[in-house]
Formats: sequence, structure tokens, C-alpha cells
Amino acid sequence: MARGAEIMVKCLENEDVRLIFGYPGAAICPFYDCLTTSSVHHILVREEQNAAHMASGYARSCGKAGVCVVTSGPGATNLITGIATAYMDSVPLVIISGQVNSWLLGRDVFQEADITGACESFTKHSYLVKDAADLPRIFKEAFHIATTGRPGPVLIDVPTDIQNQEVQSWTYPEKAEIRGYKPRTQGHALQIKKALKAIEEAERPIICCGGGVVLANARDEMIAFARKSGIPVCATMMGIGVMPMDSDYYMGMIGMHGRTSANLTMQQADLVLLCGARVGDRAVSAPQQIAEKAKIIHIDVDPAEIGKNMPVDIPIVGDVRLVLKNLTEQVTDTVPAAWKQKVLEYKNQFPPRGTPRDDFVEPRVFIRDLSAMMEEDAILVADVGQNQIWAARNFNVKEGRFLTSGGLGTMGYSIPAAIGAKMAKPKRQVVAVCGDGSFQMAMCELGTLVQTGVDIKIIIMQNGTLGMVKEFQDKLYDGRHIGTSLHNGEPDFVKLADSYGIPASLSLSNAEAKEQAKRMLHQKGPYILVCRVDPSTPTI
Repeated sequence: MARGAEIMVKCLENEDVRLIFGYPGAAICPFYDCLTTSSVHHILVREEQNAAHMASGYARSCGKAGVCVVTSGPGATNLITGIATAYMDSVPLVIISGQVNSWLLGRDVFQEADITGACESFTKHSYLVKDAADLPRIFKEAFHIATTGRPGPVLIDVPTDIQNQEVQSWTYPEKAEIRGYKPRTQGHALQIKKALKAIEEAERPIICCGGGVVLANARDEMIAFARKSGIPVCATMMGIGVMPMDSDYYMGMIGMHGRTSANLTMQQADLVLLCGARVGDRAVSAPQQIAEKAKIIHIDVDPAEIGKNMPVDIPIVGDVRLVLKNLTEQVTDTVPAAWKQKVLEYKNQFPPRGTPRDDFVEPRVFIRDLSAMMEEDAILVADVGQNQIWAARNFNVKEGRFLTSGGLGTMGYSIPAAIGAKMAKPKRQVVAVCGDGSFQMAMCELGTLVQTGVDIKIIIMQNGTLGMVKEFQDKLYDGRHIGTSLHNGEPDFVKLADSYGIPASLSLSNAEAKEQAKRMLHQKGPYILVCRVDPSTPTI
């Protein structure tokens, strides 16, 4: 005999879940009570949205599904932005939410919310549990769905009475059997043959590497394919980190905030290999124009993504790691020398921007200095706003990872995601970069940081404004600023850090920032470095 809550905890143990991130409440208390005798370690967040962000940073760093848990009503609705953030970036999460007693559903009782309905458009699948005997099957399916095919969040909503319901006997399934759910992994041989022919005939080919390459753990396969084929590589923001920035093959990030060299290469190409990229509007503003001039090969595990934003000539549905491996075995370097020379000229023609300053910290220069100091396998977590673009364009990911909220663009992502990433990879350096606006959206998680003792470093780019929005107002609205000034409303970040017992320092120049960053990286434990940035510093 076992209660539903006990079964839920045992299911997590059977899935080898070590950590979960959450915030308790009455509707999930039976589950929490069973955690007291479990090997599953619970991390208490300070706001529910951040439970999803921590689980996201954890999942993206270790490749397993992240797990978060909340109570009903506002606990669940607070989590929605975190779920949507994970969905847009195809991050595997299993979300457990408590719910009011099943016989009260639909009566608008205290802390009731239809969370499965509210999250329908940005969960890969969801369950409202009606019988505790179904829990083993549901949990097995949830982890399988979250981590296979195109990864994504799966929600399990469990009413309180189901958590307390007793089940006579149960076993955890060895595998999930879901009718109609059979993600394709091997690319079709005929389509791969067509792709190889198109590559052989191309005069100006380019590879566009997206987040799907990272999710498929296909970094080695992408590097091997680029080297053997001789085709230059650009990346979407989510594909940053697959190719080292200093590689001759790598042109940089494409898009509205991308490198000029990468955008020029994409515009001149006569063949584009989209690898695990959905080419949203920020990556390619006019996909139709690219498709009119170039032949498009699109490789993606999700058939719904192929052709959604850009017309495709050769679609290949499959795991990008397996498809790239197959292509590498058969491809030869037929790229004309003139094209290789041209893209190198593009790369050399547009060097990184920014020069050191002694009156402010020039953020682009500082990120390059930081990159040179950090370890080969370090993880950088960028928030959203100008800081995200400064980091994306200037941080050289070597053997580590670059994490950010690319699809939804969720401010406040970096600190909780960095905590999750460090818990997944405790031996790696983890640094979060955020603006003063985004920091204030998540500074409550300094409490979680201190309570867990996680060794992450936080860099705040303080310019006293919501910089990216201000820049839009400057360019598109004749400099009419409204709602973007943070002046006279910000805390003293160094004193705030001190109140939590976290060491911190303020940098007023690039020389100071470089020296303090060096000290920060060598110091054990959390640290906050505040960099005073000129509010007129451009995004790119």
C-alpha cells in the first residue's frame, strides 16, 4: 500500500532525479512530506518562476530533464513564464504542480487555477492526474516526452486528494509506450544524398548552426563536418558555443544584433544548411529573400519547424547529430577557394567593437577580457537586454556553454539559470551577466544563492536605464524616453550584496573591471561585480 505522494517521489528516484527546484504550499504538501525521507534534494527558490529557470539551467548543463515543483493557484501561475521560456528554447523540464481536491475542480475555490489549460500552448504535453494508480505510467511518459524528439516541458498537475489516495500495489514501467509518439532520429537516405549533391554543386555554401545542435549534443559532429566539408559556419544566438569564436570556419552570430561578417556571408550564400535552427525574425529578418537566392537544406528533429519560417528545398527530418555524422562520412571539401578567401576577408574587415575607457567600463571590451580569463569549460549565462548582445558577440565559448533566454527573451533568467547550471556542473566556473534592470527582476534569488552556498559569480552592467528599450526609443521614437530610467530607484548593489554576506565590488573603468574580475574568478564562493557603464553605449 502506498499513497500517491509516495509514488510520485519514488518515480523521481527511479528516474535518477537528484535535485528538484520548488516552492511549497498546502496543495503540494503531501508530496513535500514524502520528500523528507527521499534521496531527492529540494532547492527552495524565492519566487516560483525561478524554479523553472533553475531547472532550465540544470537541464541545459547536464542534458537531463530538470524538475520543478509548485503549489496550486498563484504558485502554478507564477511558474508560467518559466515554462514558456523553456518551451521556446526546447529545454526538457518535468513540472509538478499541486492542485485543489479533484471534487472541487471548476468551482473557483481557494487557490484553484486551470494550469493545464493555461499552459496548453507552451507545454509539449500535460497531465491532470485523476487516479493515483496512473502516476507511474504518467511519470515515465513525462520524462520520455520531455527528453526525446524535440525536448520541451511536460506538466503533471496532481490534486491533493490524488496525492493522498492509497494504491494497493504498483511498479514503475521500464519504458514508455505512447501510441503515435515515435520521433524520427535517422535522416532519410535519399534526402541526405540530395543534400550531398547540393553541397558538391554549391559555389558559396554556409552552415547556420542553431540551438538544436546544442540540444542534440552534436558539437563534435558539427566541428567535424565543418572541417571536412570546408564550409564556413554562422550561428543563431542559441547556437553560440558550438564553434569556437576564434575558428577560421566561424563567422559569428547572425541576425539583427549579429556580426556584419556573418550577415554578409549569409546574404551572399547560394546554399544554406540550416542545422537545428528555426530562423526566427531576430536571426533572419527576411527569410524569403535568402530563400530566393539560395538553395536551403533544413535539418531538424521536429518536422513542424522545417519550412515554417523559410522555404526549404531539401528537408531532412532527424536527430541533427546522427544526420551530421552521416553527412561527414560522405562529404568532401568542394568549397571554392575564392569563397573561403571572401569569408575570411569579411571576418577580418569587421573586427570587434569598443575601446577601453577610464571613465566607465566599456562592456564589449570587458566581456572579451573576461572571456580570456575564464577556464576553457566555463559556463556563461547571459540575461536579456544589451548585456545579452554584448556577451553573445564578444564572449568566446571554448569548451563550455553559453546559456540565455533566446526564444522568449525573459529578463531575470541569468541568476536562477546560473544557480541551476552550477548545481549540474559543480566543478565548472559559472558566471551570470545581467543588466541592472534584469538583476532587479531576480535579486530575490540571492537568498537561494546564499542558502545553497553555490559558487557563482554575478556581473551587473549598471547603466541606470533599460538600455535596449531606450535605444529603440532613441532610434524609432525621436528620443522620447518613457519608462526606461532606473535612476533614483536602484539600490546600492554593493551594499545589497553585503546584506546577504556576499563579497562585491564596483568598477568605474576597464582597468578596474579587469583587475577585479581576475580577483573574483580566483575567489571561492559567490561574488558580485558591478560595472558602471555609460548609458549611451550601443548594443552592437
